[in-house]
Amino acid sequence: QVELVESGGGLVQPGGSLRLSCTASGFTLGNHVIGWFRQAPGKEREGVSCISRSGGNTNYVDPVKGRFTISRDNAKNTVYLQMNSLKPDDTAIYYCAASIMSWCGDYNPANFASWGQGIQVTVSS
Repeated sequence: QVELVESGGGLVQPGGSLRLSCTASGFTLGNHVIGWFRQAPGKEREGVSCISRSGGNTNYVDPVKGRFTISRDNAKNTVYLQMNSLKPDDTAIYYCAASIMSWCGDYNPANFASWGQGIQVTVSS
């Protein structure tokens, strides 16, 4: 059974940090480009960050550049999203997703075949 499971979310104060993990089972994560997405209440799901199969290439959307870092450990079948200097606007449900395409491109969700169940990140004082 193909499954992605996110962990590491929670409640954090503005300026704080969290590290999300995305662990795969039932397939080899290293064969896939991985994207992190988020969906805030009342908003559409948006791409946040992307990492290539080897981890050599990464991408971040402007709102998170310089604050978030994506990485992967293919031996552990896991991708991480380190989130620093968190802001209330980062509050959302975060999802990881796997794609067999060569890159995330414009973060079109239709290009990602496998999704995690999502995990809540809340930034509030």
